[in-house]
Amino acid sequence: MQSLKVIKIGGRIAEDEQSMDLFLKEFIKMKGPKILVHGGGVIATEVAGKLGIKSEMIEGRRVTNQETLDVVTMVYGGLINKKIVAKLQSLGVNSLGLTGADMNLIKSKKRNPDPVDFGWVGDIENINSEELKVLIERKVTPVLAPLTHDGSGNMLNTNADSITSFVAQELSEVYDVEMIFCLDIEGVMNGSRLITEMNLLLYRHLKGINVIKDGMIPKLDLGFQALKSGVEKVSITKFDSINDSNSGTRLIQ
Repeated sequence: MQSLKVIKIGGRIAEDEQSMDLFLKEFIKMKGPKILVHGGGVIATEVAGKLGIKSEMIEGRRVTNQETLDVVTMVYGGLINKKIVAKLQSLGVNSLGLTGADMNLIKSKKRNPDPVDFGWVGDIENINSEELKVLIERKVTPVLAPLTHDGSGNMLNTNADSITSFVAQELSEVYDVEMIFCLDIEGVMNGSRLITEMNLLLYRHLKGINVIKDGMIPKLDLGFQALKSGVEKVSITKFDSINDSNSGTRLIQ
């Protein structure tokens, strides 16, 4: 099977132009087809503030009312997405910026308001792998914003890590998929020490003693889920080290 890389970059990298440029220079060195998924929460919060819209977070997750949905649609699907696409075009990579609504790529359902009502937040139901394969076969690099749709005309704010993992899992049926979460730190850390390999047992132990916490937990949950579902390789690494096979944390079964 042909290899495919599904790579996610966080909002902190997208926020900093120098970091983004460094990442994209490494990204274009990667051979073979690629899909790039991006976040953008930091910029969305800044833009919302300038518009006088307060950002409400619960346990690090954005509550998305109608006003906030309009902001994240503009910021994720427009500002950040098209800046990345323009930079990739300037580097000779033919790319296409997309939300989950485009080509019906990613359909989600609105999250259950019980026990916490997050508003217009989506939980993924379906990935349209056929359309993604068409783009890959045409040597187009899809750039996916963290937005999906519900099939009834509504956009949904959707976690970029989840999109990355679900896309990687769906395409693992036809490609040898490598999934990479890119951060602004070296990888999964145990204090000041990088953990170079992690299995599920070690993860559960370090989570239990609160070494691994907060936003790293859903990344690792999604990473191990992807491995279990047939993704060949999963790693968490720094954004400028994606071509260094010795960098970051590799998840193993």
